[in-house]
Amino acid sequence: MRKTIGVLAHVDAGKTTFSEQILYHTQAIRTCGRVDHQNTFLDGHAIERQRGITIFSDQAPFTYQGHEYTLIDTPGHVDFSAEMERSIQVMDCAVVVVSCVEGVQGHTRTVWKLLRQWGIPTLFFLNKMDRQGADPDGVMEQLRNKLSTGCVDFGTDFHHGRPGDRLVEQVAELDDGLLEKYLETGISERDFTAAVRNMVKQGQLFPCFVGSALLDQGIEDFLEDLDFLIQGDEKEDPPLEGPFGGIVYKCRHDANGNRVMFLKVTSGQLRAKDEIVCRLPDGNVRREKINELRLCHGLKYTPLDVAKAGDLCAVTGLSGIQPGDGVGCVTEHPHYQTTPTLSAKVLWGETVPAKDVLKIFRLLEEEDPMLHVQWEEEQGEIQVRIMGPIQLEVLGAEVKQRFGLEVSFGPCRILYRETIATSAVGYGHFEPLRHYAEVHVKLEPGRRGSGITFESRCSSDLLDAHYQRLIETHVFERQHKGILTGSVLTDVHITLLAGRAHLKHTEGGDFRQATYRAIRQGLEQAQPILLEPYYAFQVEAEPEQLGRILADAERMRCQFDPPELTEDRAVVTGRGPVSTLMEYSRELAAFTRGHGQISLTFDGYEPCHNTQEVVESIGYDKDRDVQNTSDSVFCSHGAGFPVKWYEVKDYIHIKG
Repeated sequence: MRKTIGVLAHVDAGKTTFSEQILYHTQAIRTCGRVDHQNTFLDGHAIERQRGITIFSDQAPFTYQGHEYTLIDTPGHVDFSAEMERSIQVMDCAVVVVSCVEGVQGHTRTVWKLLRQWGIPTLFFLNKMDRQGADPDGVMEQLRNKLSTGCVDFGTDFHHGRPGDRLVEQVAELDDGLLEKYLETGISERDFTAAVRNMVKQGQLFPCFVGSALLDQGIEDFLEDLDFLIQGDEKEDPPLEGPFGGIVYKCRHDANGNRVMFLKVTSGQLRAKDEIVCRLPDGNVRREKINELRLCHGLKYTPLDVAKAGDLCAVTGLSGIQPGDGVGCVTEHPHYQTTPTLSAKVLWGETVPAKDVLKIFRLLEEEDPMLHVQWEEEQGEIQVRIMGPIQLEVLGAEVKQRFGLEVSFGPCRILYRETIATSAVGYGHFEPLRHYAEVHVKLEPGRRGSGITFESRCSSDLLDAHYQRLIETHVFERQHKGILTGSVLTDVHITLLAGRAHLKHTEGGDFRQATYRAIRQGLEQAQPILLEPYYAFQVEAEPEQLGRILADAERMRCQFDPPELTEDRAVVTGRGPVSTLMEYSRELAAFTRGHGQISLTFDGYEPCHNTQEVVESIGYDKDRDVQNTSDSVFCSHGAGFPVKWYEVKDYIHIKG
């Protein structure tokens, strides 16, 4: 059995210390490091050790009771959620570490939501039970109330796979069939084992354990129970025979500048010098040769002869793929939930050529595609997309450490988006001399968070199927801009209604131009909506500061739940615009004298609360954006001529 175990948590819950203990107890490392001593095995990067937080997902193999595992330690800070989510897709099981003092925090909810969306079996380790103020029973109640009623305490009533009566009853209550059997005849130990393993696998049951990673309390028992709970039928293991398939989840560059891609083998086997099929996001397929196969232990690696189904490995030789891409027989390109909400301009010294800086950031973009590096040629600017200001600080430190270049960044700017409130039909025509394409599309408001979706209702008698597939490709090959601020268009359903080609004059790029113009022309007629990103927040402070916090929440246009009050703590949860919340942590720290805390996590997009103000401040002029024109080009007397978008319908060739 080969299993990948991911460790996830809110920052400072003790996740890396927990991971160190697991590796130490399984003899994967000789000594157990500490974050405060800057000597942990998995936080081996200098920036991680200096800051005391995990920034990069790193991995280490270990063996326990004859079973092979790979442990992945993921970032706990919200600014590095993209790195964490890319690792989730290759996990067979996840352990969420929760502090017995702080309990369920903002990022804990984000981690939980992602794990449920990816369908990853999940266990909890309630850490820091030795700390003053620890309340394991209270945290268990939080888990059940805020996350799932399937969270059950296994630590006090589960010994070497043998359950106590109370645990059997709690588990039985989660499944009607099991409960009926329990009440009528009782449940044998064998039946309980089978039921628990299946319920963990199916996401019905989330076993919880208590301990202290720092003091090495509860680790050995947890390991034994983990190994017991996630055992499965060997028939369910990924097939070693048959075609090779894999999922790429990470990209790095080693000290020699080699591009190293980390992947999980999902079927078959992989050897060095094998040629594999790579399916690129644009739909193209090509074969690439594996130069070297590596087994990684933190920052170190050993050469690997063969990687089998279930294994994690690193390879060199792949140039065209990105994290998230499938290779071999795997064709999926997953849609990640983590979304950058801010952008910033890169600043550098005048003596450094812009092309050299852009080259560095393109390389960093290969490692983190969420950066979406943009080169604004007219302004000579480089823009990056980020999750938060801590990510910028780390990015600057990384550029200096790896490339010896001093960079800074301009103020963080909100990444707005645009959608539509009403439907419209857009027409695009592209017919300069010896070119021809016409496209008609219907634009409709989509479900919030759905992005851009597409379907064709165009008859193949009117337009050949291969041209229709080409139009679909052009719909998705770039991010379309809205007409209010030039922000990315989202949550729009696009339906191809009609199209026309010319037997002699239609060339490859003609339908690209016609499709872009049709979408843009439709946007001119639909009612535009500006969307702004929202944070889900959790504020903790002393009870006497609750009134100020609630007043601030209302001022910042936030919605919030009834506050939770204890003798020494007030907790307020809710959601509100990123633009009003992004600087609140400083304000909170000031009036609470450092005793207040706020957790912020991305929580989707909503209509902007100050649209007119934002539109005016951005100052986007849609008519001057020649790269995103709404106009069309027609041909008359052997020459092409432009037609404004509001006149295009009078000129189109497909009527009715």
